[in-house]
Amino acid sequence: MTKGTVKVVVCGDDKVGKTSLIVTLMKDRFVPNLQDVLPPVTINRDFSSNPYSPKGTILIDTNNEDIIQLHLQLKSADVIWLVYSDHESYEKISLYWMMLFRSLGLNIPVILCKNKCDRYNNTYNMENQLNVNVDTKVEDEEFIPILMEFKEVDTCIKVSALTKYNINQVFYLCQRSITYPIVPLFDARVGQLKPLAREALERIFLLSDNDQDNYLNDEEMLALQKKCFNKSIDINELEFIKDTLLDLRSSSTPYQNPYYVEGKGITKEGFLMLNKIYAEKGRHETIWGMLREFRYTDSLSLDDTILHPKLNIPDTSSVELSPKGYRFLVDLFLKYDKDNDGGLNDEELISMFQCTPGLPKLWSQTDFPLSSVVNNRGSITLQGWLAQWSMTTFLDYSITTEYLIWFGYEGDTRLALQITKARRFRRRAGKFYRTKVTDRKVFNCLVIGKQKCGKTSLLDSFLGRIYSTLYTPTTKPRIAVNSLELKGGKQYYLILQEFNEFNETDILRDKRKLKECDVLCLTYDSSDPESFSYIIDLFKKYNKYIKSIPIVFVALKADLDKQQQRCSFQPDDFAEQLYLDHPLHVSSLWLSSLNELFIKITETALKPEECTAGFPEEMNIDDSDYMQTAVVLGSSIGFVTLLAFTLVKLFKANDHK
Repeated sequence: MTKGTVKVVVCGDDKVGKTSLIVTLMKDRFVPNLQDVLPPVTINRDFSSNPYSPKGTILIDTNNEDIIQLHLQLKSADVIWLVYSDHESYEKISLYWMMLFRSLGLNIPVILCKNKCDRYNNTYNMENQLNVNVDTKVEDEEFIPILMEFKEVDTCIKVSALTKYNINQVFYLCQRSITYPIVPLFDARVGQLKPLAREALERIFLLSDNDQDNYLNDEEMLALQKKCFNKSIDINELEFIKDTLLDLRSSSTPYQNPYYVEGKGITKEGFLMLNKIYAEKGRHETIWGMLREFRYTDSLSLDDTILHPKLNIPDTSSVELSPKGYRFLVDLFLKYDKDNDGGLNDEELISMFQCTPGLPKLWSQTDFPLSSVVNNRGSITLQGWLAQWSMTTFLDYSITTEYLIWFGYEGDTRLALQITKARRFRRRAGKFYRTKVTDRKVFNCLVIGKQKCGKTSLLDSFLGRIYSTLYTPTTKPRIAVNSLELKGGKQYYLILQEFNEFNETDILRDKRKLKECDVLCLTYDSSDPESFSYIIDLFKKYNKYIKSIPIVFVALKADLDKQQQRCSFQPDDFAEQLYLDHPLHVSSLWLSSLNELFIKITETALKPEECTAGFPEEMNIDDSDYMQTAVVLGSSIGFVTLLAFTLVKLFKANDHK
């Protein structure tokens, strides 16, 4: 994103040439006999030619006589251009100017500039005498103590207003200190990349290592260059990079190069070393070119507006993955399934999530990967992987957009999502009900029932797990998500959520949870005579909440002896009173009954009007039937009216005769 106008305050001792530098930059020629202080000057030139450069730069000349004004100008600066020209003004850099900046609490880059270096420009001077090459080593060494002592100093440069030597370059350095700040990247005092920079560059390495062999080969380096700088790297430069890394040795591994391996490529440590060299050589823009392409801000965090883009979601709509989102997740799965066994084992999952903050909190809370489909080795399958992300997107799409970016998704993550239409409601017999759903592929079902009635086994069966007779009480909410196919080949994702008894009462009062719910699956143990009374009690307490949501009654443990329920209504009678289907009898040992149930739940989500409590059968008909009835009735009324009108006219005609 383009930066706004930045302020560069030019300061230093009197007579070091501050004003001459500004005028020479503006007019591209040296102008003698200038006024003492210039008014602020705006320059719109951009010497870096990149979209992150500032729109404009304001150069502010300073007067050392007005200390208060000088302090105000320094406090308003984005960059300080500090100028000296001789030994006396050089001594004051450390003794006065840098101390002043710190006393004012300034934490901004300083560009240190030695002016009046006329002899370094190999052109004719004012007397038309050719300058000779001189040894600049002594003056170069002036900069080293400053750079070592003051981390605020971004870079040092020698210039000449008289010969225009490095004038454009120093202005570019001022812009670059804002556009490509060195401070977040490199600690000059210890000569190392800073931790956040290392972390970001390690992630870039992992995302660029497409074959997951822990090396960047030539092809991957060329792809990285093309992605970040939109141009191919010169083959000679690539060879120079490799030669540079080959020449380096580590004291801990003197016989093995830790940075580059012939025939394989650049290691992660080699990639970090290469960027450290870039920082030392002043090539900050190369590092930032990569960081910004991978969505990093100046603070070396991923841009929050990209991680969590705003979506305009109607109140009763849901969010699902688009085909583009599913395609990315399929490719990601295949990339990290190194053994091609159709599942991601623990090692492969760790490798995949290296470039992220770790597993989403939602996944950890729901015992991933046990919340989805795994193979016989406990590795999540592609079916389970896609189901897991379908569930995540439905429950909290911001987790999906965030992790898509962490995984290296390119472009706008909103294109990986799609928003379903808002639910439509109709009013009948004084009550509102949900109408047919046509564009949703992910449905959410809350499984409610008395403790020990078999809810956990139901969720396990949904995921294809073997039935266990061992009872494990549900102490925290559980989620199971899987895909299923209905007649006609249409695929849907079904989320089953289970709660303990203490959570269930809160859930049934939670308007947000109920709004996200497509179907209520009310379960009881058909072999326990005290089980169904729990459902009746829920209706008494939460009748107004429950009756607005489609309901499926389920009698679990149907393989055991059926018991008469000790309550005011038997399950079949209670369902009939609500004009709902009788309970489905299901057992975790009967595969066909389980399939019937999961299909029934999905079909109920698609046609909620057929399973909403409180509508008599004659009122619970399809909208198309109403339309046909209305058309027939309208036609009949019209015909009768026309017939009556014709008969009246005939009678009147006969009277006239």
